[in-house]
Amino acid sequence: QVQLVESGGGLVQPGGSLRLSCAASGIIVSLNDLGWYRQAPGKERELVATFTSRGSTTYADSVKGRFTISRDNAKNIVYLQMASLKPEDTAVYYCNWRVGTLQSWGQGTQVTVSS
Repeated sequence: QVQLVESGGGLVQPGGSLRLSCAASGIIVSLNDLGWYRQAPGKERELVATFTSRGSTTYADSVKGRFTISRDNAKNIVYLQMASLKPEDTAVYYCNWRVGTLQSWGQGTQVTVSS
């Protein structure tokens, strides 16, 4: 059974930084594709960043140059380093694992960007 547990969210001022963590069990992160999504109130869940098993990364245009996805293979954790945060980054952030038609979501972690 795949379990993903996010942490690291919180309240931060505009321009600030946060690092989210996604601790995985039941899979080896270095052998799988994982991604970060977010969902703001009243909006659909959207893809933020992905890290493939081959080591390639992709980002939504809205976060390019500000967010960085990475992984620690020894700890089996995927990170999302967020910098230059904006109020529009406010959302619940979710970690996702997907293989074919199988997928698993974490419980989410709230990020609020406000002064």
